[in-house]
Amino acid sequence: MRKRIFRGWPAVALAALAVAAGMPGVSADAAAASGPVTQWGLEVFDLPSVPAEAASGVSAVSAGGINALALKNGGVLVWGDNQYGQLTVPAGLASGVSAVASGWGHELALKAGRVYAWGNSWYGQTTVPAAATSGVTAISSDVFHSLALKQNGQVLSWGSRTDVPVAAQSGVSAISAGGDHSLALKNGAVLAWGANRYGQSTVPAAAASGVTAVAAGYQHSLAIKNGAVLAWGDNQWGQTDVPPALSSGVTGIDSGGNFSVAWKADGTYYAWGFDDRGSVSNSPGCDISPQDGCRMTPGMLAISAGQQQIVALQAAA
Repeated sequence: MRKRIFRGWPAVALAALAVAAGMPGVSADAAAASGPVTQWGLEVFDLPSVPAEAASGVSAVSAGGINALALKNGGVLVWGDNQYGQLTVPAGLASGVSAVASGWGHELALKAGRVYAWGNSWYGQTTVPAAATSGVTAISSDVFHSLALKQNGQVLSWGSRTDVPVAAQSGVSAISAGGDHSLALKNGAVLAWGANRYGQSTVPAAAASGVTAVAAGYQHSLAIKNGAVLAWGDNQWGQTDVPPALSSGVTGIDSGGNFSVAWKADGTYYAWGFDDRGSVSNSPGCDISPQDGCRMTPGMLAISAGQQQIVALQAAA
Protein backbone atom coordinates (compact mmCIF):
# COMPACT_ATOMS: atom_id res chain seq x y z
CA MET A 1 0.00 0.00 0.00
CA ARG A 2 1.38 3.39 -0.97
CA LYS A 3 1.93 5.60 2.07
CA ARG A 4 2.55 9.16 1.03
CA ILE A 5 2.71 11.54 3.95
CA PHE A 6 3.59 15.21 4.36
CA ARG A 7 4.19 16.84 7.72
CA GLY A 8 5.63 20.17 8.81
CA TRP A 9 7.25 20.99 12.13
CA PRO A 10 7.73 24.58 13.31
CA ALA A 11 10.86 24.18 15.46
CA VAL A 12 11.96 26.57 18.17
CA ALA A 13 15.59 26.99 17.06
CA LEU A 14 17.12 25.29 14.04
CA ALA A 15 20.86 25.88 13.72
CA ALA A 16 21.72 22.91 11.49
CA LEU A 17 23.94 23.58 8.53
CA ALA A 18 22.71 22.93 4.98
CA VAL A 19 23.47 19.30 4.25
CA ALA A 20 26.23 19.01 1.70
CA ALA A 21 28.21 16.06 2.97
CA GLY A 22 25.34 13.94 4.28
CA MET A 23 26.03 14.98 7.85
CA PRO A 24 24.63 18.15 9.40
CA GLY A 25 26.57 19.63 12.30
CA VAL A 26 26.36 22.48 14.76
CA SER A 27 28.81 25.01 16.12
CA ALA A 28 30.85 24.37 19.26
CA ASP A 29 28.74 26.90 21.16
CA ALA A 30 25.54 25.16 20.08
CA ALA A 31 26.95 21.77 21.08
CA ALA A 32 27.74 23.06 24.56
CA ALA A 33 24.08 24.01 24.96
CA SER A 34 22.60 21.04 23.10
CA GLY A 35 20.07 18.70 24.58
CA PRO A 36 19.73 14.96 23.93
CA VAL A 37 19.86 13.09 20.64
CA THR A 38 16.51 11.61 19.67
CA GLN A 39 15.38 9.29 16.87
CA TRP A 40 12.21 7.98 15.31
CA GLY A 41 11.21 5.58 12.57
CA LEU A 42 13.30 2.43 12.44
CA GLU A 43 13.95 2.39 16.20
CA VAL A 44 10.43 1.13 16.80
CA PHE A 45 11.45 -2.15 15.15
CA ASP A 46 15.23 -2.53 14.96
CA LEU A 47 17.35 0.40 16.13
CA PRO A 48 18.20 0.34 19.87
CA SER A 49 17.68 3.35 22.06
CA VAL A 50 20.05 6.29 21.86
CA PRO A 51 22.95 5.73 24.29
CA ALA A 52 23.00 7.69 27.52
CA GLU A 53 26.26 9.38 26.49
CA ALA A 54 24.33 11.24 23.78
CA ALA A 55 22.19 13.10 26.33
CA SER A 56 24.27 16.29 26.01
CA GLY A 57 27.29 17.85 24.36
CA VAL A 58 26.73 16.32 20.92
CA SER A 59 27.83 18.40 17.92
CA ALA A 60 26.77 16.20 14.95
CA VAL A 61 24.58 13.22 14.10
CA SER A 62 24.39 10.84 11.14
CA ALA A 63 21.66 8.27 10.48
CA GLY A 64 22.58 5.27 8.35
CA GLY A 65 20.88 2.09 7.21
CA ILE A 66 21.08 0.03 10.40
CA ASN A 67 23.17 2.26 12.65
CA ALA A 68 23.48 5.83 13.81
CA LEU A 69 26.46 7.97 14.76
CA ALA A 70 26.99 11.00 16.96
CA LEU A 71 30.00 13.21 17.58
CA LYS A 72 30.64 14.28 21.16
CA ASN A 73 33.68 16.23 22.33
CA GLY A 74 35.47 15.04 19.22
CA GLY A 75 34.73 11.38 19.97
CA VAL A 76 32.54 8.93 18.01
CA LEU A 77 29.41 7.36 19.49
CA VAL A 78 27.72 4.54 17.56
CA TRP A 79 24.63 2.44 18.20
CA GLY A 80 22.46 -0.06 16.35
CA ASP A 81 23.38 -3.31 14.59
CA ASN A 82 26.72 -5.04 15.21
CA GLN A 83 26.82 -7.98 12.81
CA TYR A 84 29.70 -6.34 10.94
CA GLY A 85 31.53 -5.04 14.01
CA GLN A 86 30.33 -1.51 13.46
CA LEU A 87 29.92 -0.90 17.20
CA THR A 88 33.66 -1.33 17.68
CA VAL A 89 35.01 2.14 17.02
CA PRO A 90 38.63 2.08 15.81
CA ALA A 91 41.32 3.16 18.26
CA GLY A 92 42.15 6.83 18.05
CA LEU A 93 38.61 8.05 17.40
CA ALA A 94 37.81 9.00 20.99
CA SER A 95 38.94 12.57 20.31
CA GLY A 96 39.86 14.91 17.48
CA VAL A 97 37.16 13.73 15.07
CA SER A 98 35.53 16.49 13.00
CA ALA A 99 32.85 14.60 11.02
CA VAL A 100 30.98 11.29 10.90
CA ALA A 101 28.91 9.54 8.22
CA SER A 102 26.92 6.31 8.49
CA GLY A 103 26.26 3.98 5.54
CA TRP A 104 24.53 0.59 5.52
CA GLY A 105 26.49 -1.29 8.15
CA HIS A 106 29.69 0.65 7.57
CA GLU A 107 30.77 3.85 9.27
CA LEU A 108 33.09 6.74 8.46
CA ALA A 109 34.91 9.30 10.57
CA LEU A 110 37.16 12.21 9.62
CA LYS A 111 40.11 13.13 11.81
CA ALA A 112 42.89 15.56 10.93
CA GLY A 113 42.08 15.22 7.24
CA ARG A 114 42.17 11.42 7.28
CA VAL A 115 39.20 9.11 6.66
CA TYR A 116 38.63 6.12 8.93
CA ALA A 117 36.18 3.34 7.99
CA TRP A 118 34.90 0.23 9.74
CA GLY A 119 32.06 -2.29 9.62
CA ASN A 120 30.53 -3.95 6.56
CA SER A 121 32.97 -4.28 3.65
CA TRP A 122 31.10 -6.40 1.10
CA TYR A 123 32.23 -4.02 -1.64
CA GLY A 124 35.38 -2.68 -0.05
CA GLN A 125 33.62 0.10 1.84
CA THR A 126 36.16 -0.04 4.66
CA THR A 127 39.19 -0.10 2.36
CA VAL A 128 39.96 3.61 2.40
CA PRO A 129 41.88 4.72 -0.70
CA ALA A 130 45.35 6.10 -0.10
CA ALA A 131 44.26 9.50 -1.39
CA ALA A 132 41.73 9.72 1.45
CA THR A 133 44.30 9.36 4.22
CA SER A 134 45.19 13.06 4.16
CA GLY A 135 43.82 16.39 3.01
CA VAL A 136 40.13 15.41 3.23
CA THR A 137 37.61 18.09 4.23
CA ALA A 138 34.23 16.30 3.97
CA ILE A 139 32.79 12.78 3.90
CA SER A 140 29.50 11.19 2.85
CA SER A 141 28.22 7.62 2.84
CA ASP A 142 25.03 5.80 1.86
CA VAL A 143 24.28 2.09 1.38
CA PHE A 144 27.48 0.53 -0.03
CA HIS A 145 29.66 3.38 -1.25
CA SER A 146 31.36 6.42 0.23
CA LEU A 147 32.65 9.77 -0.93
CA ALA A 148 35.39 12.07 0.32
CA LEU A 149 36.20 15.63 -0.70
CA LYS A 150 39.81 16.76 -0.83
CA GLN A 151 41.14 20.25 -0.10
CA ASN A 152 41.68 20.83 -3.81
CA GLY A 153 38.02 20.07 -4.59
CA GLN A 154 38.68 16.54 -5.83
CA VAL A 155 36.01 13.88 -5.16
CA LEU A 156 37.06 10.35 -4.19
CA SER A 157 34.70 7.36 -4.31
CA TRP A 158 35.06 3.79 -3.06
CA GLY A 159 32.95 0.75 -2.23
CA SER A 160 30.28 -0.35 -4.69
CA ARG A 161 30.96 2.75 -6.81
CA THR A 162 34.48 3.93 -7.60
CA ASP A 163 33.76 6.08 -10.65
CA VAL A 164 34.19 9.86 -10.51
CA PRO A 165 33.62 12.01 -13.62
CA VAL A 166 36.38 14.33 -14.79
CA ALA A 167 34.28 17.37 -13.85
CA ALA A 168 34.24 16.22 -10.20
CA GLN A 169 38.00 15.84 -9.90
CA SER A 170 38.57 19.50 -9.09
CA GLY A 171 36.69 22.56 -7.90
CA VAL A 172 33.94 20.71 -5.99
CA SER A 173 32.63 22.32 -2.79
CA ALA A 174 30.08 19.75 -1.51
CA ILE A 175 29.30 16.04 -1.90
CA SER A 176 26.47 13.62 -1.13
CA ALA A 177 26.38 9.84 -1.62
CA GLY A 178 23.06 8.23 -2.60
CA GLY A 179 21.85 4.67 -2.93
CA ASP A 180 23.85 3.98 -6.10
CA HIS A 181 24.48 7.49 -7.37
CA SER A 182 26.42 10.51 -6.22
CA LEU A 183 25.97 14.28 -6.20
CA ALA A 184 28.51 17.06 -6.08
CA LEU A 185 28.31 20.85 -6.13
CA LYS A 186 30.71 22.81 -8.32
CA ASN A 187 30.53 26.55 -8.90
CA GLY A 188 26.81 26.49 -8.09
CA ALA A 189 26.06 23.66 -10.52
CA VAL A 190 24.98 20.13 -9.55
CA LEU A 191 27.04 17.24 -10.87
CA ALA A 192 25.46 13.77 -10.76
CA TRP A 193 26.64 10.33 -11.79
CA GLY A 194 25.88 6.65 -11.21
CA ALA A 195 22.59 4.77 -11.38
CA ASN A 196 19.89 6.59 -13.33
CA ARG A 197 16.91 4.25 -13.55
CA TYR A 198 14.57 6.94 -12.24
CA GLY A 199 16.43 9.94 -13.58
CA GLN A 200 18.15 10.61 -10.26
CA SER A 201 21.41 11.39 -12.10
CA THR A 202 19.78 13.52 -14.80
CA VAL A 203 20.29 17.01 -13.43
CA PRO A 204 17.41 19.39 -14.29
CA ALA A 205 18.23 22.64 -16.05
CA ALA A 206 17.27 24.61 -12.95
CA ALA A 207 20.10 22.94 -10.99
CA ALA A 208 22.81 24.00 -13.45
CA SER A 209 23.51 27.24 -11.57
CA GLY A 210 22.84 29.04 -8.30
CA VAL A 211 22.64 25.88 -6.16
CA THR A 212 23.93 26.03 -2.57
CA ALA A 213 23.37 22.49 -1.20
CA VAL A 214 22.77 18.93 -2.43
CA ALA A 215 21.45 15.72 -0.87
CA ALA A 216 21.22 12.28 -2.52
CA GLY A 217 18.59 9.76 -1.45
CA TYR A 218 18.23 6.10 -2.38
CA GLN A 219 16.98 6.83 -5.90
CA HIS A 220 16.16 10.55 -5.78
CA SER A 221 18.04 13.82 -5.45
CA LEU A 222 17.55 17.20 -3.78
CA ALA A 223 19.12 20.63 -4.12
CA ILE A 224 18.60 24.14 -2.75
CA LYS A 225 18.47 27.11 -5.14
CA ASN A 226 17.54 30.63 -4.08
CA GLY A 227 16.07 29.18 -0.89
CA ALA A 228 13.81 26.73 -2.74
CA VAL A 229 14.01 22.93 -2.82
CA LEU A 230 14.53 21.24 -6.18
CA ALA A 231 13.83 17.49 -6.39
CA TRP A 232 14.11 14.86 -9.11
CA GLY A 233 14.33 11.09 -9.57
CA ASP A 234 12.15 8.35 -8.12
CA ASN A 235 8.75 9.61 -6.97
CA GLN A 236 6.91 6.38 -6.18
CA TRP A 237 6.32 7.60 -2.63
CA GLY A 238 6.02 11.31 -3.25
CA GLN A 239 9.60 11.97 -2.17
CA THR A 240 10.10 14.50 -4.97
CA ASP A 241 6.72 16.21 -4.52
CA VAL A 242 8.14 19.24 -2.76
CA PRO A 243 5.68 20.88 -0.32
CA PRO A 244 4.62 24.37 -1.48
CA ALA A 245 6.01 25.92 1.70
CA LEU A 246 9.53 24.98 0.58
CA SER A 247 9.58 27.36 -2.37
CA SER A 248 11.50 29.93 -0.29
CA GLY A 249 13.48 30.34 2.91
CA VAL A 250 15.00 26.84 2.92
CA THR A 251 18.43 26.57 4.54
CA GLY A 252 18.99 22.81 4.82
CA ILE A 253 18.07 19.50 3.19
CA ASP A 254 18.70 15.79 3.61
CA SER A 255 17.44 12.67 1.81
CA GLY A 256 16.46 9.43 3.51
CA GLY A 257 15.88 6.10 1.80
CA ASN A 258 12.66 7.13 0.05
CA PHE A 259 11.77 10.29 1.93
CA SER A 260 13.10 13.82 2.17
CA VAL A 261 13.61 16.44 4.86
CA ALA A 262 14.17 20.20 4.76
CA TRP A 263 14.30 23.07 7.19
CA LYS A 264 13.76 26.79 6.81
CA ALA A 265 15.31 29.95 8.18
CA ASP A 266 12.13 30.57 10.20
CA GLY A 267 12.68 27.34 12.14
CA THR A 268 10.11 25.21 10.28
CA TYR A 269 11.04 21.59 9.66
CA TYR A 270 9.40 19.40 7.00
CA ALA A 271 9.52 15.73 6.03
CA TRP A 272 7.71 14.05 3.14
CA GLY A 273 7.65 10.80 1.17
CA PHE A 274 7.72 7.16 2.29
CA ASP A 275 6.53 6.60 5.86
CA ASP A 276 6.89 2.83 6.19
CA ARG A 277 8.18 2.87 9.77
CA GLY A 278 7.13 6.29 10.88
CA SER A 279 10.23 8.05 9.62
CA VAL A 280 8.00 10.94 8.59
CA SER A 281 5.07 10.87 10.99
CA ASN A 282 6.37 9.40 14.27
CA SER A 283 8.01 12.56 15.53
CA PRO A 284 8.10 12.71 19.35
CA GLY A 285 5.79 15.29 20.89
CA CYS A 286 3.73 15.53 17.71
CA ASP A 287 0.63 17.71 17.76
CA ILE A 288 -1.13 17.01 14.47
CA SER A 289 -3.15 19.86 12.99
CA PRO A 290 -4.66 20.15 9.50
CA GLN A 291 -2.95 23.46 8.91
CA ASP A 292 0.57 22.87 10.22
CA GLY A 293 0.97 19.09 10.08
CA CYS A 294 3.03 18.05 13.08
CA ARG A 295 4.19 20.64 15.60
CA MET A 296 7.29 19.51 17.45
CA THR A 297 9.02 21.05 20.46
CA PRO A 298 11.71 21.60 21.56
CA GLY A 299 13.61 22.75 18.49
CA MET A 300 16.23 20.84 16.57
CA LEU A 301 19.87 21.80 16.18
CA ALA A 302 20.70 19.11 13.63
CA ILE A 303 18.73 16.50 11.68
CA SER A 304 19.94 13.49 9.68
CA ALA A 305 17.76 11.22 7.53
CA GLY A 306 18.66 7.53 7.35
CA GLN A 307 17.26 4.63 5.40
CA GLN A 308 14.01 4.49 7.40
CA GLN A 309 14.67 6.74 10.36
CA ILE A 310 15.56 10.25 11.43
CA VAL A 311 18.15 11.06 14.07
CA ALA A 312 17.98 14.57 15.50
CA LEU A 313 19.89 16.70 17.96
CA GLN A 314 17.50 18.57 20.21
CA ALA A 315 18.04 22.03 21.60
CA ALA A 316 18.39 22.21 25.36
CA ALA A 317 15.08 22.57 27.16
